[in-house]
Amino acid sequence: MVEPGSDQEVVAHCYRHPDREANVRCTRCDRPICPECMRPASVGFHCPDDVASGRRTVRAKRTVVGARFRESRPYVTITIVALNVLAYLVTAFEPGGSLGNPTASKLFRQWQLFPPAIHNQDDYYQLITATFLHVSLLHIGANMLALIFVGPALESLLGGVRFAVLYLLSALGGSAAVYAFGGHYTSTAGASGAIFGLFGACLVLVRKLGLDAQWLITIIVLNFVFTFSVSHISKMGHIGGFVTGALVGLALGGLPSSRTRIDPKLQYAGMAGVAVLVAAVVGYGTVSW
Repeated sequence: MVEPGSDQEVVAHCYRHPDREANVRCTRCDRPICPECMRPASVGFHCPDDVASGRRTVRAKRTVVGARFRESRPYVTITIVALNVLAYLVTAFEPGGSLGNPTASKLFRQWQLFPPAIHNQDDYYQLITATFLHVSLLHIGANMLALIFVGPALESLLGGVRFAVLYLLSALGGSAAVYAFGGHYTSTAGASGAIFGLFGACLVLVRKLGLDAQWLITIIVLNFVFTFSVSHISKMGHIGGFVTGALVGLALGGLPSSRTRIDPKLQYAGMAGVAVLVAAVVGYGTVSW
């Protein structure tokens, strides 16, 4: 044995900083570490290399649909809101438009969903562009508030890519329903079809999570009551968006009774199937004109 302070005492040095004395060893690899390299652990301290290695081997947390769990800003929701606001401002300040009523601007007339333009001139782009237009400040304000209410939580659950696909398919599903089953000579615009799609997906996924869906059902019922009791609201757009969103929710989460996570390949195959269904509705609208 060697007494502390004797000439024969061996002083350990940090394996990362050889010029520094180390009185503590990593509880994983037993290498000496200096205070700068000490990383608190459940028992003792770990060295930086073992901490980094542990992070690489720990499986990332995932949500019920398989999305990587991240605590980040809802960038997709923010982007969608920004695009809607930008489209409104452009149409409002174009010649003929105004901040309170942008419907007379050239871009609005070109982008709104007008079935004869789709059928006779193949302006199929209107199926998506119309979902970024709004007819008044109240219209865009109500839709964006609804999007901000439901979007961030849903984006956090699904992940950015899945959420973006859900939104776009719901928007197209609402437009397809208007084109195929709505009035042939009635123009429509607005993001409400896509937002109803988010409601539909939420209803499926809330049940999948085993949460109380009563509050969500109440909101959905009130929105549909408003849809069918107020004139000049696209009923087909709301129904089409809701059904499309619910189908995407089933593709991502499966039946509420199932507790197994669906393979990502099957999820994207399911969403592709919904896209084919939307395209079929558009095709039906064209041939049944």
